Amino acid sequence: MVTVPPRTQRRRARPGSVERPVNGRLYRGTWLLVGLPLLVAAFSVARPAPLLRAFPPEFDGATTKQLADDFVTEIPDRSPGSPRASAAADWFRAQLKPYGLPVRSERFSAVIPGRGRVEMQNLVAEAIGRSPRTIVVMAHRDNDGRGPGANDNASGTAMLVQLARAYGAPPGFPGGALHPNHTIVFLSTDGGAFGGLGAAWFAAHSSVRHDVAAVVNLDSVGGRGGIRVEIAGDTPRTASGTLLETVAARVAAQTGRRPARPSLVRQLVDLGFPFSLYEQAPFVARGIGAVTLTTSGDNRPDPIGDTKDKLRVESFTQVGRATEDVLGTLDAGLEFTQGTSSFLYLGSRLIRGWAVELVLMACLLPFLAAAVDLFARCRRRRIPLAPALRAYRSRLGFWVWVVGLFELFGLLGAWPDGAPRPVSPRSDAATNWPAGALLVLGLFAVAGWLVSRERLLPRRAVTAEDELAGHTAALLSLGALSLLVVATNPFALLFLLPSLHAWLWLPQVRGATPLLRLGIFALGLLGPALLIGEFAGRYGLGWDAPWYLAELRATGYVPFVVAPLLIVWLGGAGQLAALATRRYAPYPDAAELPPRGPVRRVLRGTYLAVRDRRRPASDDVREALEG
Repeated sequence: MVTVPPRTQRRRARPGSVERPVNGRLYRGTWLLVGLPLLVAAFSVARPAPLLRAFPPEFDGATTKQLADDFVTEIPDRSPGSPRASAAADWFRAQLKPYGLPVRSERFSAVIPGRGRVEMQNLVAEAIGRSPRTIVVMAHRDNDGRGPGANDNASGTAMLVQLARAYGAPPGFPGGALHPNHTIVFLSTDGGAFGGLGAAWFAAHSSVRHDVAAVVNLDSVGGRGGIRVEIAGDTPRTASGTLLETVAARVAAQTGRRPARPSLVRQLVDLGFPFSLYEQAPFVARGIGAVTLTTSGDNRPDPIGDTKDKLRVESFTQVGRATEDVLGTLDAGLEFTQGTSSFLYLGSRLIRGWAVELVLMACLLPFLAAAVDLFARCRRRRIPLAPALRAYRSRLGFWVWVVGLFELFGLLGAWPDGAPRPVSPRSDAATNWPAGALLVLGLFAVAGWLVSRERLLPRRAVTAEDELAGHTAALLSLGALSLLVVATNPFALLFLLPSLHAWLWLPQVRGATPLLRLGIFALGLLGPALLIGEFAGRYGLGWDAPWYLAELRATGYVPFVVAPLLIVWLGGAGQLAALATRRYAPYPDAAELPPRGPVRRVLRGTYLAVRDRRRPASDDVREALEG
């Protein structure tokens, strides 16, 4: 009888061992704590009520379209600093002069990336009310000069003129004008096509800025798309729910449906990375409730095809009547719509921002509990973490070098300079990468890496304990980073949480196939990929999105505090990438260090390589004979 030996079965590693160090039970159990913040968020849902209508609107859409057509025909190029920019300002004044509305000019200058410093002017017309509290209706009159800008933004300028005429009257007919309770400012801004320069200047420097309580911005209002509300700001804030519901109700009264709004995911992205191309953003950042009405999307119309034949009288009529209705309503109950807050706008309902922050912070708890437990296991097993922390420090130093060089190059003028406002996505500064400067930066980065890698090269066999220490050091650094993000902008955890929860399991799959390890590492990149993908798709940037984000930092729109946070993340990502690809080695001991420092070794190696290449062959023969 032939006996068949039993098949050897692969034994699964014991939980808590070096092969399975992550406490999965603790991780899963901590997720139960997230249920309480979710319950709180569910009960935080509010339903703000719109203000009551003050009077039925009467707005002439056909006349407004004719105004827009005339504006485009007379002045097709209205780009800031162009010869015809002043003619556009004169046109606006001429349209309001017969109605007894004086227009004053507020001049300012700003640096536009790729264009240098440009002189600009905002135009202000006021309908004085009994109260100094002010409602601002605004539209930018400029374009980027690459097209006629019929919808963007001759349409908004024409509507602004038509709305202002209702509050003025020709000489001898004073009875036809509306008399507001609050002062209404009709603001025609300059530089709107280049990041809302005029709106930002008005919000920061205008003499009436302290009295402004609400802002309605009109941008690309004559297109074929449905009416849309833009609400994002330069900070993670939004206009009050009452103001948004009032605007939505007045739009619905004219169109039969509520206006479109950014999706839930896009609102979360905008709170985590505050950004908007529309001019409500600088007002929201200063605590002033502001919204934009538009018939375009997140990105403005392509200026090349933005011609007057695509304007629709119906759009002018609907947006104009809705805006006129909003003005009357706000004038009657302005005190109920003031201020800003953070929330997710779901149409007729909203979720409070503090509840969303609470949920995001609660999602940190499973990672933090498992990471601290991993640290405790290393301490119990007496696994030294100092070499792993020093290795992380070397990687951190490399990224400090690279990001520091980027900042230095910006100070030296290597990157397109400009005001701290969003760069136009269709401008050369956003799409033309400065290849020469980036090449020099890349060479310096390679030199820095050659210096750093001297301390990171394997000099002995790497044990499982060494790799566990490397994972623990990187995860602890990411845990510290998460607390810093909470202290700056908790909504930005949206981009960090995938890294935390995916990379936590890299120690658990240390012995798995390379494909699985790399797949888990790639999952951790979903947060940054979401941000880059949003800019690539929403604003038509495509592969230029990474450079565009870098340019936002170069101009100062993205605050400097983001740079050190990014460095900490890159250092942890670099160490975990080395572990996932089996290229990790702990920082060497003093006895394992080479006799020369890394800088001296790199310089000496480079010198010897150049010398050997230049040395003639006769010298080699002579040295051989002498030997």
